[in-house]
Amino acid sequence: MSNLRNGSLTRRSFGGIALGLTAAGILAGHTAGAGQGKKVARKNGHGLVADGQIDAGDLSVGYAELGPSDGSPVLLFHGWPYDINAFAEVAPLLADQGHRVIVPHLRGYGSTKFLADDTMRNGQQSALAVDAIKLMDVLRIERATVAGFDWGARTAGIVAALWPERCKGLVSVSGYLIGNQTAGKVPLPPPAELQWWYQFYFATERGRDGYEKYTNDFARLIWQLASPQWKFDDKTFERSAAAFANPDHVAIVVHNYRWRLGLTEGEARFDEFETKLASAPEIQVPAITMEGDANGAPHPDPKAYAGKFKAKYEHRLIKGGIGHNLPQESPEAFAQAVIDVDAWA
Repeated sequence: MSNLRNGSLTRRSFGGIALGLTAAGILAGHTAGAGQGKKVARKNGHGLVADGQIDAGDLSVGYAELGPSDGSPVLLFHGWPYDINAFAEVAPLLADQGHRVIVPHLRGYGSTKFLADDTMRNGQQSALAVDAIKLMDVLRIERATVAGFDWGARTAGIVAALWPERCKGLVSVSGYLIGNQTAGKVPLPPPAELQWWYQFYFATERGRDGYEKYTNDFARLIWQLASPQWKFDDKTFERSAAAFANPDHVAIVVHNYRWRLGLTEGEARFDEFETKLASAPEIQVPAITMEGDANGAPHPDPKAYAGKFKAKYEHRLIKGGIGHNLPQESPEAFAQAVIDVDAWA
């Protein structure tokens, strides 16, 4: 059953509020007594290193791995224009709780590269989800809790929708983000269209050239607009911006947004998946959706998608000026959601 709960938390008060006892006896902010799990306390991370590299499907995937090899697996997916360092504090928190944490660079980011020069640089939604499944296959992960934001939330949601047998649970920032090209062609009211300005910019060759020329400036602007109260420093931004030097980054980003508008084709091998996704499939695995109270990026109303989640479900609103990059802005809240949904399964 679907139970929409407005779990409003602030960045300051999160550590003092129990979000619910997990199977391991873990509370969000404190340990009640001997024999219970360690608290989820914020770490001072110095960034993630993608020291893993493995061939999976079309790609040689660069990824960070933390935690015990026999721990309950968690896959964390970043969005655009971000990278694995969005989880620089989340991943160690989960590893400390005994999870095997895998954080891959998506296609077009960081050390993830295409194995063949003639493979289409395809950014359509199902291609990224297939990448995730192929990575799970080669890492011999049968089932995992999947979590993400932005592109990563969509990828995680598609994995949960199309391959529920591979998905133990889902954490999705901004909820149900599965789309289709037909919906992408429907005009929105002007204020909503304004929020998607970059998508229309990328629809032009000037936009492609502009993004290629000013990639980091563009990404920094998106960070500022999407998270208006997040006071990130240059070091934090530059650590992630290094991932945009990937030779396929611009091609993947531009194709992703043009594909959404139906301005370019995907690949026929993904048609079966896109047909299923066009029906807006329900999510049949335990799920927690999240939203920051200061998200400046386009995002749906939680009430609009609550009915899509048919197993145990909660929605959590994270207060305290939290924007679009919720895992990096409020790592404790995101980590706790992963721990909780993993324990539900």
